[in-house]
Amino acid sequence: MVCWPFISAEAMASEFVHLHNHTDYSLLDGAQKVPTLLDTVTDLNMDAVGVTEHGNMFSAIAFYKAAKKAGVNPIIGCEAYVAQGDRFDKTPKRDGGWGNNHLVLLAQNYTGYKNLMKLTTAGYLEGFYYRPRVDKNLLKEYSEGIICLSACLKGEVQEYAVKDDLDGAKRTALEYAEIFPGRFYLELQNHSIPEEEVSRTVVSNLAQELSIPLVATNDCHYALKEHWEAHDIMFCLGTGKERNDPNRLRYATPEFFFKSQDEMWKLFKDYPGALENTRLIADSCDLELPLGEYLLPTFPIPEDAGATTPDDFLSHSCQQGLKNLYPSVTPELKSRLDYELDVIQKMDFAGYFLIVMDFVKYAKDNNIPVGPGRGSVAGSLVAYCLGITTIDPIKYNLLFERFLNPERISMPDIDIDFCYERRSHVIDYIKERYGEDSVTQIITFGKLKARQVVRDVGRVLGMNLGEVDKIAKSIPAGPGISLDSALEISSDLQGHAGKDDQHKDLINYSKTLEGMNRHVSTHAAGVVIAPGDLTDYIPLYKSPQGDITSQYDMKDLEDLGLLKIDFLGLRNLTVIDQTIALLKEKGIKLNIEKLPLDDEAVYKLFSKGKTVGVFQFESAGMREYLKKLKPTSIQDLIAMNALYRPGPMENIGEFIKRKHGKKKIKYIHPDLESILKETYGIIVYQEQVMQIANSIAGFSLAQADLMRRAMGKKQKKLMESQKEDFIKGAIDQGTDKKKAKEIYDLIEKFAQYGFNKSHSTAYAYIAYQTAYLKAHHSAEFMAANLTSEMTNTTRVVTLLNECQKLKITIHPPDVNESDINFKALDEKTISFGLNAIKNVGSKALKNILSAKNEQKQFTTLYDFCEHLDLRLVNKKVLESLVAAGAMDSLEGNRAQQYVAVESALKFAQQMQANADDNQFSIFGGETSESQIIAKPTLPDVSDWSETEKLKREKELMGFYLTGHPLLEYSDILENYSNYDFSDASDDTEIEQIRVGGIIRDIRHHFDKKNRQMAFFNLECLGGSVDVLVFHETFTNYRQFISDDGLIFIKGRPTSRLSDDTPKMIAESIESLDEVQGRNPSTVNIVVEVDKMKEEDVNALYRLTKGHAGNSPIFFHLYEDEGNGKKFYAKTVKVTPDEAFIGKLKGLYGDENVWVE
Repeated sequence: MVCWPFISAEAMASEFVHLHNHTDYSLLDGAQKVPTLLDTVTDLNMDAVGVTEHGNMFSAIAFYKAAKKAGVNPIIGCEAYVAQGDRFDKTPKRDGGWGNNHLVLLAQNYTGYKNLMKLTTAGYLEGFYYRPRVDKNLLKEYSEGIICLSACLKGEVQEYAVKDDLDGAKRTALEYAEIFPGRFYLELQNHSIPEEEVSRTVVSNLAQELSIPLVATNDCHYALKEHWEAHDIMFCLGTGKERNDPNRLRYATPEFFFKSQDEMWKLFKDYPGALENTRLIADSCDLELPLGEYLLPTFPIPEDAGATTPDDFLSHSCQQGLKNLYPSVTPELKSRLDYELDVIQKMDFAGYFLIVMDFVKYAKDNNIPVGPGRGSVAGSLVAYCLGITTIDPIKYNLLFERFLNPERISMPDIDIDFCYERRSHVIDYIKERYGEDSVTQIITFGKLKARQVVRDVGRVLGMNLGEVDKIAKSIPAGPGISLDSALEISSDLQGHAGKDDQHKDLINYSKTLEGMNRHVSTHAAGVVIAPGDLTDYIPLYKSPQGDITSQYDMKDLEDLGLLKIDFLGLRNLTVIDQTIALLKEKGIKLNIEKLPLDDEAVYKLFSKGKTVGVFQFESAGMREYLKKLKPTSIQDLIAMNALYRPGPMENIGEFIKRKHGKKKIKYIHPDLESILKETYGIIVYQEQVMQIANSIAGFSLAQADLMRRAMGKKQKKLMESQKEDFIKGAIDQGTDKKKAKEIYDLIEKFAQYGFNKSHSTAYAYIAYQTAYLKAHHSAEFMAANLTSEMTNTTRVVTLLNECQKLKITIHPPDVNESDINFKALDEKTISFGLNAIKNVGSKALKNILSAKNEQKQFTTLYDFCEHLDLRLVNKKVLESLVAAGAMDSLEGNRAQQYVAVESALKFAQQMQANADDNQFSIFGGETSESQIIAKPTLPDVSDWSETEKLKREKELMGFYLTGHPLLEYSDILENYSNYDFSDASDDTEIEQIRVGGIIRDIRHHFDKKNRQMAFFNLECLGGSVDVLVFHETFTNYRQFISDDGLIFIKGRPTSRLSDDTPKMIAESIESLDEVQGRNPSTVNIVVEVDKMKEEDVNALYRLTKGHAGNSPIFFHLYEDEGNGKKFYAKTVKVTPDEAFIGKLKGLYGDENVWVE
């Protein structure tokens, strides 16, 4: 009897153990997740199980942890691919095969586990040829601690057996028995496959003859027998075949599932020891992984550092930093630093801080922009002294315990933001510093999500791709949507699912495979650093693109205690860097780290909500709040950055009223004033919760952090005990019980929403820097922003609209003026970046700019081509430049130039060839007349229409630059619209929004009653709006809802706080042509009575008299309290032409004037 953790001593160990099994980490060849496998095993009353993925150890840690938790003995293994010869031999095989055999390897102990890591790593990094292969030399080198099974029909022994090559089978069996002495087993399988029967006969005879033990396995690839078809579909996905392909690879029978002990006994009762040996093997596998330890690399301390240990060097570096950062080292500063150092040293994290300090210093020394801090690390004085952060935690009252809690020992996260263009340089430095063998990037696993799995399964089933796409689109979009939940709410999906047997199969197979691993990729930012050779700690993977990563994901690496660091690329740091570079070209030097934090122009920009392009503060909702808040200090920005999130957002209105004295600030305890004064009595930060517990209840800050975490995670039992401790502590500190309870209830409410002040402070600082650049150097700042967003069409359009508001002119692309990137020509002009044009590329552009610098000015297409490297600047490049308008400064129109591209290239080739020939004529001979080439002239071709030009601009740049299809409707849009969506007006206060534009990106959804509705984006002249069309409106106006439809919508505003795009709910829709054909009848004007003076009334009267006509005016009068009246002007009628409406909008605002 064997007793495992979580299993009662009375529980009997199963006599049979499944040793050869696959999960979905055997990518597209295992149709069961790790939890499913373990559930199946426990349902079968088995207490141990092996997992042997194909060639990898992807699942090892997740499987090990989940099995231990389930009370199952985890046997970590791998079904390896063994090269038929040398693993480095990657020549094609005569038989067309992949040149490998299978072999099952099981880790008997920790030594075996480490050897498995070495083997699977070598498979990917050295032996990969169709599959990650090892060879017998490697197996000999890393055989210790490994139990070996001869595998399935693809095993070498079995392959020889089936071919009736008894000598080959015997030779191979003896060879493996020698490599794995006393640990090699001949494997028997029975899936009702004829070849297996042949193999079993030969193998069982060999076992008897050679005294090699037998072992029975079932090579399970799915949990239940009924999942065999879903697995077959998955296997087709992996091989890229349709299921009805007669020549595809396939599993011969539906028997590769988890069979019970009785089922296995019936299959193998005639093979003595085969079943019993599974138990013997399981009992001999005793693997304990050292999870929870910390495996930090050794930081190389400089010889001249005057310190020999990491603790001493950290202390020395911090003392030096403290002196450099503060004019005088006060007792308070010294005490805080000593405390932090003591905690760090006791936790043995000194090396971690030194490693981060070192690569941040490298980045700064090499002018690679680094963020001021990210997350709670900004609360550490040690990090500030080391230069890891640039935020003074003392000045901003940030708490170290929020970052590193001495009562909750866990490795802190120090994630660093870098300029995204140069982040890779820092990673290269880390590799050089600690060795290529100790640093790698981190793997991630892509999943078969609801829409993806339907598309994949449909393709394998050979269904019409258009039909499959329609079915996939009937699955509602959004996070957390599963096929089961989609079937509940989508009547369309229900209809597809019940259409016929094929459609039923599609949904059923998809439901089985949903959520399983589909592919691997590389984590965007994560890097792991080991204290030695990585393969002593983790196995490595090599992608088909050549990227080397861990085989374990981020969570697994954390469990192993390895140092992982996120080297995050932050676009805004790149924007700041490029803006400074553009200023430097003009002779303007700016130290972005030394900006005054009380600049009036910056706070004016924030107060007006003009923050498009400003880090963290550019969403439309945020801009609205900024206009109401009118921030006057960095503290206001820090608070807004923390408040503008789901949950705490409900306190923004109260925060604003208190700041402006419209609501009295109250403190329910006098000790709260010093803590909450900067946020006007409202708990905004997690740190404030901790400070209150410290001040009121006498908690240490470490205890207070534990309380905060429990509240944030709603851990009820822990919260109840802490509530008692809090109230008791508060009473001991002199607060009565009722007040103590009131204070606890207050902080419990806010703790769930409070935000990390350290992070908010660091990011508010970046926000201030970007706002400063926009306020004082707007052209350079906007040019850098446009360059950074070149590939994001939506963002480019937003930024171009912002330039228009800033009265910055954007010059169209021009080969005689433009650079690769957007560039400020002067304070009010930006030249378009040529790299934003599709099909061109940076290599071609560098060649064009080099030629331009030599020639100064191109005049014709032929002149242009003659001076270029035609290997880089080809026909596609030239046609794209012409169609985008980048050649407009050259002779001819776009149509002429486009037609002439081929002749221009031919002429340039001839000219360049002649130039090469003429180099030789210098030394003798003369240039013949035949070498003189006449320059062609442009063909006589009419220019493209304006529509054609705009169409091609949109194709090549993703947006319209020199015009817009809506321009022909500009008059009616101006008259009938009451809102400019590119302006951050408070649209939630407008009763009805009226706006026209072009329909883009239609998405069909279903409401809770399974009725059809739609979402789409409406592209307007001034920006865009997301439109929600509920079922009733959709039914009434569905004829107008189509891609590229030109429509006019009336509707009501809705919340738009999730992103920068305004949102509205449509109430009526009509075509723009209908609106254009209608005679406008009524001019509507919204007037705030309290703000009107007598002279304003007189000015309005004079304006109406100057535009007299036949259309009535309808006034909407409102007072401050919201009371209002609506009435027609009885004696005044007007002509609602563009000039009159424009003047009215100038007086009362775009949103307050419209015609209908």
